[in-house]
Amino acid sequence: MKEKHKGLTPAYGRYLIRFTKPFPDFDFSFIKPVRKEAAGLLNLKKGDRVLDAGCGPGGSFSFLVDAVGPLGQVVGVELSPVIAANARNRVKQNEWKNVEIIEAAAQDVRLTGTFDGLLMLAAPDVYDSEDALKNILPHLKENARVVVFGAKFSHRRLGMILNPVLRMMMRLSHSSTPKPSYDPCPVLAKHLEKLEVKEYFFGLMFLASGTLSKG
Repeated sequence: MKEKHKGLTPAYGRYLIRFTKPFPDFDFSFIKPVRKEAAGLLNLKKGDRVLDAGCGPGGSFSFLVDAVGPLGQVVGVELSPVIAANARNRVKQNEWKNVEIIEAAAQDVRLTGTFDGLLMLAAPDVYDSEDALKNILPHLKENARVVVFGAKFSHRRLGMILNPVLRMMMRLSHSSTPKPSYDPCPVLAKHLEKLEVKEYFFGLMFLASGTLSKG
């Protein structure tokens, strides 16, 4: 891997890339139901256009493609060149003609047109960054649905025991990645209406959904 790419790819990403590169459609079985539920919460229709910000290797693409149909479009944004390459391999493997991958940071990605929905799965550098949201949210249509899945500290008894493990795992992320808090997506929440939150894994993970605020 080229040294210039190393700083754009978190440590856990570098490990996974080596393992999954020969298997473009690989995804952890426990996360697939979450991806499916997240895509459903976007309330997408055939022909819609959806943005997957921090798309990683494209694990959510199949659910989003099914939701928007062949006349719709899925646009993925990924900072890491090597992870984006894995996402392109997935697109090629599945022969999706309506999936575009943009290699850029969410904070300065240049988007065109508008989107009917926004997904941010395990992408705290996006949903907990005011700069990223200021760049992306203006491209959403009025009343667009926004769905985010991520990590947080838990108030539950067993979850509280595991909070230090989550803190330790975050060391494998980018140094600039916002650290988890007890509140899910506090930065994004200010931009959404009718925010609903569902907890997973003893309260250490959350799935949040809402509608873009008119204000």
